[in-house]
Amino acid sequence: MDELGALSLLPTLVVFALAIFTQRPIESLIAGSIVGLLMIHGRGFVGGFAEASLRVMTNSEVAWIILVCGFMGSLIGLLIRTGATAAFTTQVSAWVRSKKSALMATWCLGLVMFVDDYLNSLAVGSAMRNLTDKYKISREKLAYVVDSTAAPVSVIVPFSTWGVFFAGLLVSNGIAAEGEGLTTYIGAIPYMLYAWIAVLLVPVVISGAIPSLGPMRHAEHRAQTTGETVPPGAAHIEQANQAIQIRTGVRPRISMFVVPMIILILSTLYFDKDFLIGIYITLGGTAIYVVATRLLGLHDTFDTVIDGFKTMIEPLGVLVAAFILKDVNDMLGLAPYIVTTMQPFLTAELLPAIVFVSMALVSFMTGSNWGVFVIVLPIVTALSNNLGADITLVIGATLSASTFGSHACFYSDATVLTAQATGCTPFQHAITQIPYALIAALITVMGYLVIAYI
Repeated sequence: MDELGALSLLPTLVVFALAIFTQRPIESLIAGSIVGLLMIHGRGFVGGFAEASLRVMTNSEVAWIILVCGFMGSLIGLLIRTGATAAFTTQVSAWVRSKKSALMATWCLGLVMFVDDYLNSLAVGSAMRNLTDKYKISREKLAYVVDSTAAPVSVIVPFSTWGVFFAGLLVSNGIAAEGEGLTTYIGAIPYMLYAWIAVLLVPVVISGAIPSLGPMRHAEHRAQTTGETVPPGAAHIEQANQAIQIRTGVRPRISMFVVPMIILILSTLYFDKDFLIGIYITLGGTAIYVVATRLLGLHDTFDTVIDGFKTMIEPLGVLVAAFILKDVNDMLGLAPYIVTTMQPFLTAELLPAIVFVSMALVSFMTGSNWGVFVIVLPIVTALSNNLGADITLVIGATLSASTFGSHACFYSDATVLTAQATGCTPFQHAITQIPYALIAALITVMGYLVIAYI
């Protein structure tokens, strides 16, 4: 479909237009996918949609995400039902005395949960909702702090699922020798400018040095003046989050929150950074402990596991729809088109900045971060070799672009999961976060230009 050129942008533009008009991500994503399938298959678009759906649902990456997110919801459900989350929040609240300190506590907790951005978003968001409500902090502001720490910190700490995935890609693309992928990745960490800036921008925003901007200002005004921390239109998400309550008569224990989180992190690190194995070990061990100590009955425990999985159905639906759109965009050749369009402007000095801008645009439009990296890494590597550019710097720029897409797109996995955990819609989270993401992106571009010309 390379001959489509600029027309390959149409499905994604339809998604954004409908999302702004309806503020409904699933319908917008499906509509954009159908537009793309009409371009590819014509009247046979229904069959094309069926084929794309099957490709997505049988994709190992998608299956991994569904299992990880679903069972993470189950684990969080158990922690809520046993009072563990409430005990953790109570303990943290003893150290919190203001709105700023509540947000700083959220940021610090996010730094600790570096092993995976999904763990970060879901665990921190669910743990801090009630505490930030106490200080009339909008769920949109909470979502910004959580999301701006989740993926970025997982990128710049190499002992994470991001580090393992990208280190493997560096080896498979011949950039690093066998067994040296993680070493090459670590060498590129100082140049992952967007991740660094996004993380460090959070305390600056919390301090008020950068004020609440645009839609975030309205969200904070609503929360401070009316006490309505949950935004209008997100009641169904809050209802799902509140569907599981503490069992009557249970004595909350902070150890029931801390110990499973430690086990989850350690088991994930031990089993080659495989978060799915970590989830299975942690969820299974927690369920056995809960039943054995009679915190919950057998039926109550497994009902909670199922109910926790159910809370993730809507965000998982958005993610599956986003992967279908990505599949359509891959067939349309969206990523190669954007790279080819930017190629005439390339020099060795400008390559990192242009790679960041173009790949950030692709990642933002497709809602894909890992997937885009797989597609563009061979192209970026070839461009670096042809121009004699610093490959380590270019890797950092490419990872920065992936982080921006994960952070800014309203239907990326990080955005969707953070919105669910914090109790707002993906669009509400994305539209309030985008000014800060753009500030970080602008500083990143300037940083790459400075590095190139000094």
